[in-house]
Amino acid sequence: MILGAGPMGLATAYFLIKKGYRPIIFEASDRVGGMTASFDFNGIQIERFYHFHCLSDFDYFSILKDLNLFKKLHWVETKMGFYFNKSLQEWGNPISLLFFKGLTFLEKVRYGIHAFYCTKIKNYNNLDKLIATVWIKKWIGNSAYDKLWKKLFDYKFYELSDKLSAAWICSRIRRIGTSRSSLFSEKLGYLEGGSQTLLDAMTKYINNNGGKIYLNSSVKKVVIKNNCVKAIIANDNLFECDNVISTIPIPFIPKIIPDLNNDVLNKFKSIKNVSVVCVILKLNKPVSKFFWVNVNDGDMDIPGFVEYSNLMPLDKSIIYIPFYMPQTNKKFNDSDDEFIKKCKNYLMKINNNLKSENFIEANVSRYFYSQPVCTPNFLQMLPDISCGIRDLKVADTAYYYPEDRGISESFKFAKNHLANDF
Repeated sequence: MILGAGPMGLATAYFLIKKGYRPIIFEASDRVGGMTASFDFNGIQIERFYHFHCLSDFDYFSILKDLNLFKKLHWVETKMGFYFNKSLQEWGNPISLLFFKGLTFLEKVRYGIHAFYCTKIKNYNNLDKLIATVWIKKWIGNSAYDKLWKKLFDYKFYELSDKLSAAWICSRIRRIGTSRSSLFSEKLGYLEGGSQTLLDAMTKYINNNGGKIYLNSSVKKVVIKNNCVKAIIANDNLFECDNVISTIPIPFIPKIIPDLNNDVLNKFKSIKNVSVVCVILKLNKPVSKFFWVNVNDGDMDIPGFVEYSNLMPLDKSIIYIPFYMPQTNKKFNDSDDEFIKKCKNYLMKINNNLKSENFIEANVSRYFYSQPVCTPNFLQMLPDISCGIRDLKVADTAYYYPEDRGISESFKFAKNHLANDF
């Protein structure tokens, strides 16, 4: 039995089938995919939360090839922008750094050296012990940190922003930094039809090869007796089983597997997550020429936005604006209309040629446990994936720290750790 039909759960089933097993997946939602799931945005099939692919996503490429989808993966030279001092500037390459308005020459040199250093890191052991904000300030200085990084931390993690591991943030810098065809050209990928193309193919493969996926099936409890998995209870029905692999967000684990050892339960309870409210806007004209725009503006409570139509060709301009925050933040309970109104105002401020009539449609998606808060020595905080129980494995995206959550990373972890020893 596999709990959760996100990328990690689907990949676990996929690799188990390759070994001759017939896995059964229970998914609480009405669709597979987790944060990669799509919806119909009035004629455009699009993901609820944006995804892109880097040149280093080898495990993702492997499954695309297996499913004859690799030809549907396309690469685009994308650009990055930065809205700073009321001006939208190009960012993300040595030339844009050189001409960036707002940094001193020394700050530019220090920032460039730090970014280059991050792309060369292969062992994160030393960085795992350091606080990200302290580490970045040491490299680039307090002033440059305030200009370039502070808002990105503050408007994603809020009061938790000074608790993040330097290894985690370095891995994020490295992933983007190494997805370049040259020092001056960033290259990102998209799949025709978005992630839904892959989700459909994986679902078909699982169903056609002995596996099963039960949607709208919320697991209430994993039954453990004599330190061994015996059954699960889903939608008030008991399903006896030999093995359980959970890929759902680990904050749910203490509730559905309450019979774990107290030390294990306390470790799971200590892992913090942030939520996300993601606003998607459809416009009849582009906002910018950039795929990714960082924002540092005292009047805007966002770290940036993604103009997805500058990666994937679409009939209309599609903008994602994520509001990450701890679940306790009172802003999380604001209405969809409040978030939408705020985002429209922000974009019209960034591009003063935009008018209210340029906005065609809006959608808001929310995800309660979207991002683990990875503190220093994070792996030591996590229980072993077996949790000390025979025939049980528990993991989510936190377990491939220091890598950030991503489809390729989920596939790799599923292959090497969840489906590896059956």
